[in-house]
Amino acid sequence: MKRAPMLTRLGAESFDVLVVGGGATGLGVAVDAASRGYKTALVESHDFAKATSSRSTKLVHGGVRYLEQLNFSLVMEALRERGILYRNAPHLVRNLAFVVPRYHWWEGPFYGAGLKLYDALAGRLNIEKSRYLDRAETVAKIPNVQQEDLIGGIQYHDGQFDDARMAISLAQTAVDHGATIVNYVEATGFLKKQERLSGASVRDTLSGDTFEIRAKVVVNATGVFSDRLRKLDDPASTEMIEPAQGVHLVLDGSFQPGTNAIMVPHTDDGRVLFVIPWHERALVGTTDTPMEQAELEPRALPEELEFILRNASRYMEKDPSIDDVLSVFAGQRPLVFPGGKSGDSKSVSRNHEIFVSRSGLVTISGGKWTTYRKMAEDTLSRVIEVGQFKPYKCITEDLLLHGAIPREELPQEDHLQFYGSEARQVMQIADSDASLKKKLHERLPYSGAEIAWGVRHEMAQNLEDALSRRTRALLLDARAASEAAEPAARIMAKELGHDEAWVQQQVAEFQQLATGYLATS
Repeated sequence: MKRAPMLTRLGAESFDVLVVGGGATGLGVAVDAASRGYKTALVESHDFAKATSSRSTKLVHGGVRYLEQLNFSLVMEALRERGILYRNAPHLVRNLAFVVPRYHWWEGPFYGAGLKLYDALAGRLNIEKSRYLDRAETVAKIPNVQQEDLIGGIQYHDGQFDDARMAISLAQTAVDHGATIVNYVEATGFLKKQERLSGASVRDTLSGDTFEIRAKVVVNATGVFSDRLRKLDDPASTEMIEPAQGVHLVLDGSFQPGTNAIMVPHTDDGRVLFVIPWHERALVGTTDTPMEQAELEPRALPEELEFILRNASRYMEKDPSIDDVLSVFAGQRPLVFPGGKSGDSKSVSRNHEIFVSRSGLVTISGGKWTTYRKMAEDTLSRVIEVGQFKPYKCITEDLLLHGAIPREELPQEDHLQFYGSEARQVMQIADSDASLKKKLHERLPYSGAEIAWGVRHEMAQNLEDALSRRTRALLLDARAASEAAEPAARIMAKELGHDEAWVQQQVAEFQQLATGYLATS
């Protein structure tokens, strides 16, 4: 996946479909369109999965809490997509057992019945059946659980993944099927013929160059920023996106030892809370805070940090404090509310919605990571109508994602498993150059080889790309990532042909960014 030749193709060729937005939704649309045989291009104004799509709870799940809302159709759709993704991306999605601790007798039949229904709704694509646990089994599976008054637990299964790594795999899958995909290209306007869209004016934000991309249909897949692009098409468009912020804390793995997760069924605001093992850390979240406006780099609010720590402590024997937080990150969900802002993000639909403007701009928003494939399939149905294309069949239900190999063939190292079939090539880089075999930091699992690989094959253009999304260093330990910035920048400079001034600028910018991932009381 090389940026320069793709950048050249963007301005030189004409496309059937141009996707604006390189998060889960846009990349999914690009995979679907390209794999059907439509000539496809995608531009992303920053990096792939820069915003919401790299800041999720890292779950491929049906949404247990929607059962309580009786939203069975949403749960069934998500469970089906969970099963498809688990099958098509074995290197990216793994089985994760969740335990719901029980402290009252009635929680057994209440949660047990709900989780048995969860299993039933998944049907033949279910990962593994739920079951009751006694007190000893519960403590064995989640050793840091609050043991006072503990009766037992209920275990169920969902999928876990690495969201930013999934985004890169989707980009590579689209490229494998002929798509032209480029990051750091911003859509600045639209081309129109007889009031119908015929492409977009864009700017390469790295070079400053501007050019035009010709396309028969343009898809707006910019998530929380969808309204901005809709207004670029039609200034009279009414706002329909309500951003809702979710915050996650990353703790040392000792706060959730082992391979199982805790699901807290009821928090102060009626949401569920997860304590999840992830990359040998414990990931705790999330919140649901309505926000006034969409932000590219949102920050956790003090009350969100306090909310998570307070609710997690109720179920954890070893209570976390603000000083235990290695990193904190926030993302904004693009909830769709066509009638205007609701003021209550928990009441807004989590379903995806597709809108077509008078000029033919196809906007897809809402939904969640788990259902990205179905969102893309539904979007292509509208794209085919707008473009009057020959309706080629969707093949993504059985399409293996780039790098897919059987689970038993994955490398033992957790952080290398997400490369799938390419893990061996990453390790070969390390074996061929001793300077790249060394770990970037003692508290991080990554070596210089992974930075080099990200530049050579995954379109990483700056230090943030490499330390936040090609590796997850920034999310795993913000201080360690900041300390690893200079050696990582020097590797990138050598790969990209940049000078010492670039290194120093990148280090300064990244370290400033990393301060926003530190938890402060």
